[in-house]
Amino acid sequence: MGYEDSVYLAKLAEQAERYEEMVENMKAVASADQELSVEERNLLSVAYKNVIGARRASWRIVTSIEQKEESKGNEQQVTLIKEYRQKIEAELAKICEDILEVLDKHLIPSAQSGESKVFYHKMKGDYHRYLAEFAMGDKRKTSADKSLEAYQAATEVASTDLAPTHPIRLGLALNFSVFYYEILNSPDKACQMAKTSFDEAIAELDTLSEESYKDSTLIMQLLRDNLTLWTSSEAEPAQDAPAAGEGESKDTSDAPAGEEAKPAQ
Repeated sequence: MGYEDSVYLAKLAEQAERYEEMVENMKAVASADQELSVEERNLLSVAYKNVIGARRASWRIVTSIEQKEESKGNEQQVTLIKEYRQKIEAELAKICEDILEVLDKHLIPSAQSGESKVFYHKMKGDYHRYLAEFAMGDKRKTSADKSLEAYQAATEVASTDLAPTHPIRLGLALNFSVFYYEILNSPDKACQMAKTSFDEAIAELDTLSEESYKDSTLIMQLLRDNLTLWTSSEAEPAQDAPAAGEGESKDTSDAPAGEEAKPAQ
């Protein structure tokens, strides 16, 4: 199948909400080893975001139920839940390893512009972070180290090539700060990073182009939401674990990315 046909079928799969097929089509596009357009890059991101997002949500719900059953001492249920959770974790690991291979083999080596380099290194950081969310021991440390390395590589390019108001630079700061808060348990560093990014963007808000205004201000709002959550969490004594979805840090998976939801032409 040709390059253009794969892109078209990816758009069609998106409209049909068949994200596994969207992933396969965009993998074919990525394997051509050429720089993707902004639209193609976003199609790839949306495909994997939906495939991984559903399973991350499932994992959080199942983990929350597991904790409740453990606290009640229901050992039989806990055994069943643990097996089910491990099944979801195997699916999560497979998806993460899949996109990380595509990034390392094709997308990062083919990236020419500063914008695409930041986008792909950020994406690499994100999927290693998703692995670290459920991994244990040495596996967790390895995933966390690789995530940190990728986010740092993205930040280095972003600081010279992208404006503080650029949605990709803001999205990187958002996700990197979530990594510090949730994976490295460094709330001070997370808050400092989120606040610096927000303040730098505010200072240059008048330079924001009309086309990226909506995306940038949405991510700035997520940065502010996280700062509010994290500073209140620090101030309050520990409560019972929140229900799945409550009191969670927000990253770019909570924001609709620009130019993603275009109908097939």
